[in-house]
Amino acid sequence: MALLDLNPDELLATTRAVRKRLDLERDVPDELIRECAAAALQAPSGSNMISMQFVIVKDPAKKQAIADIYAKSWAVYEKMPGFAGAIKKPTAEGQAQQDRVADSATYLARNMSKVPVLLIACHNGSRLDGLPAFASASTLGNILPATWSFMLAARARGLGTAWTTLHLMFEKEVAEVVGIPFDTVAQVCLSPLAYTKGTDFKPAMRPDPDTILHWDTW
Repeated sequence: MALLDLNPDELLATTRAVRKRLDLERDVPDELIRECAAAALQAPSGSNMISMQFVIVKDPAKKQAIADIYAKSWAVYEKMPGFAGAIKKPTAEGQAQQDRVADSATYLARNMSKVPVLLIACHNGSRLDGLPAFASASTLGNILPATWSFMLAARARGLGTAWTTLHLMFEKEVAEVVGIPFDTVAQVCLSPLAYTKGTDFKPAMRPDPDTILHWDTW
């Protein structure tokens, strides 16, 4: 498949969390998934250790089981102060964007089982529970860049993704659905993977870069 005509900055600025614009009717070819995995393997990895693993879920029954677990997590999340729909922004424009995020996240929670592919990104080799900051950061330094590279490669091929972690409230249950060895493999992300309805995505509204930069001191 030909890649979208996006320069590097456009690719980085328009790889959105896609939910309501996922095409739930169109199959995703395995070869495109392999191409995205090949891109993921080129991401930086600490000590040159290839610990990233991706579980690709297409089986309808397993997707439904994962969706049911996600729905259980969602019910907890909706009552938390950090729920997207509970966050208030100081401007009307900012609040409108926040409301759209909450609405689209709710849509995904209700339609997870209908997505053509579910992607579970994992670290193979150890659990992350209770690790000191150095060890956990080093471990996540393998899988997080790889997963983002996978998502960028997907965007370049007209596919949409959305980084979610709510299922980790019941990580072991998800592991049992797809046979992930829970004692030695840590899940870090669950993402839908589907063609998008249209490929024109815009940069999100974000603050000025100087609001997050600290020069020489905090």
